[in-house]
Amino acid sequence: MPFVRIDALTADIDRLDALGRAVHDALVETVGIPPDDRFQVLTGHDGRTSTLRYDDFPGVHRDDGLVYVAITLRSGRTPAQKQALYRRIAELAHDYAGTEPRNVFVTLTENESADWSFGHGVAQYIEPS
Repeated sequence: MPFVRIDALTADIDRLDALGRAVHDALVETVGIPPDDRFQVLTGHDGRTSTLRYDDFPGVHRDDGLVYVAITLRSGRTPAQKQALYRRIAELAHDYAGTEPRNVFVTLTENESADWSFGHGVAQYIEPS
């Protein structure tokens, strides 16, 4: 149940893997995601054929080590859990992939149980009608 997209500049497969592990481990540690619940799209951008755009808003200076992390998950986490998640992602991205915490940009989108189908055309989180 979370769906994670990670886009990173100057990222080879090893860096993408490390970033994916960092985000997943942070989700498990801070918001109670089961360890086997991993759905991720990892995309590296070389700056020539594909790239990411960024500025320094809100006073955070970023560089080409930038990583965008977009997480979609069911609603229900507290603001404190979300803060812990963001902090842990930045810590683990640094530990696992050498990414400076200032370069870790995270968005979190919440939805409801009926908004998920894991296969077979079934919304597994809701009662069949």
